[in-house]
Amino acid sequence: MCILLQEFSMLPALAVYASHSAIQVVEGAFREGVGVVLFGPSWRLRLYSRFPSLRFHVVECMGGGCLERLGDECVIVPNGSLVEYVGWEALERSRVPLFGLRGLMRWESSWGSKMRLLREAGLNTPRVYENPEEVDTMVIVKLPGAKGGRGYFTSDNPEEIRRRLEGYVEAGLLKSISDAAIQEYVVGVTMYAHYFYSPLLKRLELTGFDVRYESNVDALARAPKRLREVIGQSFTVVGNFPVYPREALLESFIQAGESFVEATRRVIPPGVIGPFCLECIVTEELELVFFEFSGRIVAGTNVYLLGSPYLALYWGEPMTVGRRIAKEIRMASDENRLGDVTT
Repeated sequence: MCILLQEFSMLPALAVYASHSAIQVVEGAFREGVGVVLFGPSWRLRLYSRFPSLRFHVVECMGGGCLERLGDECVIVPNGSLVEYVGWEALERSRVPLFGLRGLMRWESSWGSKMRLLREAGLNTPRVYENPEEVDTMVIVKLPGAKGGRGYFTSDNPEEIRRRLEGYVEAGLLKSISDAAIQEYVVGVTMYAHYFYSPLLKRLELTGFDVRYESNVDALARAPKRLREVIGQSFTVVGNFPVYPREALLESFIQAGESFVEATRRVIPPGVIGPFCLECIVTEELELVFFEFSGRIVAGTNVYLLGSPYLALYWGEPMTVGRRIAKEIRMASDENRLGDVTT
């Protein structure tokens, strides 16, 4: 069901690309009395009209031109699909206010910049190889951008790595081989830690954790050995599981989040705003090895569509990250501090 934004005329509307984590943002904004503009191509917008309780306004558009269709009364809530299909360059050029740290989108687009920021935060990171010829152990090779694991592969063979990356360049998936990340393959359990930093409260909130369910690598363990030898691994994300780390690990995760916030303040002032994610491997020695970050809401937060139990520890009730975003916008508007949460 669509409504006009005049019903929420006292507050800016949240502008959300119709994909990724849009459902929880729309639902959460309604609970906080904040309007939402869903924008994107018609085939993406169709899904949201199927849920009667979701209320939003629609802007049908495609590509970088989408942002030009949004008015100054909107605040963009970036998600992975917006970064991938509209592009961080268009976000940087746009004059529409953005909830979060706009400059972080550029850092997120480059593997070299990502790893530099993680190291600036003092976090433990895997070894990075500058080119295939340096590889002397098992590595995982990743493409840039918010591609949901598409095109990733593992190998310990420099010739194979170069051959496959050259194929990606020929196919237009890479501009150059140097744009790919070649990281040491760390053995352990992946965990994606979700956070929310509030400039209004000057507080970091732990919002939850997820594990990605990836095709076909998560299915190969059940496949016959002969089939595993024939079929290569792929890491396309098809869904997410909630995960609750043992309580003894929580302080380490919180300290990592605090270190990341401080690093962004030093390197990209005023620093991270709102949701972000630190992606890591937990080894059998319970060591956290951080290999990536996302400076925005991540799809893994969809695992608690009924509300994050961790956010309940801060607010007295479960809520989604989408609602937490809307709450921050509402508080900022009430205090005449929207400039503190937008860039």
